[in-house]
Amino acid sequence: MNSACIVGLGAIGGYLAARLALSGVRVTAVARGAQLEAVRRNGLVLVAGSRRETAQLRVVGSTQEAGAQEVVFLTVKAQDLPALATELRPVLASDTPVVTVGNGFPWWYFYRAAPGGVNPVLASVDPRGALWRLIGPEHAVGCVAYPAARTTAPGVVEHIYGQRFSLGEPDGSISPRAQRIAALLTAAGLEAPLRQDIRSEIWMKLALSAAYNPVSLLTGATLGQMLDDHGTAATLQGLMNETIAVAASLGVRVPLQPRQLMELTRPLAAHKTSSLQDLEAGRRIEIDPIAGAVVELARLRKVPTPALDALLALTRLRARLAGCYG
Repeated sequence: MNSACIVGLGAIGGYLAARLALSGVRVTAVARGAQLEAVRRNGLVLVAGSRRETAQLRVVGSTQEAGAQEVVFLTVKAQDLPALATELRPVLASDTPVVTVGNGFPWWYFYRAAPGGVNPVLASVDPRGALWRLIGPEHAVGCVAYPAARTTAPGVVEHIYGQRFSLGEPDGSISPRAQRIAALLTAAGLEAPLRQDIRSEIWMKLALSAAYNPVSLLTGATLGQMLDDHGTAATLQGLMNETIAVAASLGVRVPLQPRQLMELTRPLAAHKTSSLQDLEAGRRIEIDPIAGAVVELARLRKVPTPALDALLALTRLRARLAGCYG
């Protein structure tokens, strides 16, 4: 495996595409608008501290133009995935793995898992089941991405922190295709551990995201400002405990407590959440696939989540008033 397709050339997609291309992988990226034009014209610029590198890659405006691929990394915002489902068939051969890189509850989650009485398709994640039907969960390889990055200008991505992309098959196996993807990422200088229980790691990040992202939207605070404010930190812990309880109702144990999870984010103290960055830029934000999915699952499993319920309502209003939701 020496080629890859990146669908969505935002901050994380751009970082991943640049690292792969700079390592010699033949990268095809699907992008739109100013990002597409800038990368076609100047290449994709990756900035890390004082280092500035330009990656050359094939960038196209549609999956039809991209054609069938060895591996596809989906790096678009979670709320944009369902609308993209109908466009993905041209990049998928019968055995093409689709690595879902992003925040939120993954659309394939209940494939080869005991659903605990939950419909495998959640309205907050995959309305009308478009992703499940049109991509097919058999193509999915789970991924929990930890890098922090931002797009500073069209065609320019700044890497801030982290280089780990944890990978895992829905059935818990260490499959040949997952091993090939891990080798591809590792050769690009990234960390790509293979997990036999990727769902536990998904819930660990979801506990952080469902708390941090909405609270940052309401407060405008960086991670460090939220951590350093005693009352806000206590609120975050309560929110995380509710998410962890929802995970437990599905038989998933999150290995770390909220305080430990929060300390893991301490190196990102100066960083703004991706949701806050989107709000400030006037872009649609990820609410439903993250906090909305946790609340939807809580209702289905009859787990009380009063703090998350209130936070979700306030966040939706804040985003709606800013023109970044709905």
